[in-house]
Amino acid sequence: MISAHWLRHTTLTWVERVYGYAVALAYAGHAETPNDAGTTARYVEATLQEIATALSRLTGEPHPLALPGNLPVLDLPGDALVGDYD
Repeated sequence: MISAHWLRHTTLTWVERVYGYAVALAYAGHAETPNDAGTTARYVEATLQEIATALSRLTGEPHPLALPGNLPVLDLPGDALVGDYD
């Protein structure tokens, strides 16, 4: 069953795998706390341009704040992000 939670989980998984933890954290709008992901979370930060680029690549639509150029895209099998998330 496809739910809002499943869509959010799948989207954030894709963003994290392609753009990294910091962008996924910011994209999700989560508040970062020191215990979120250990020490690494203290040292990484996503820029507004990185978040806009992730949104642009996810939707296939241009965004005025997206970074120019071709960014790497993780080539995953069609069902790599599909799971049973309630």
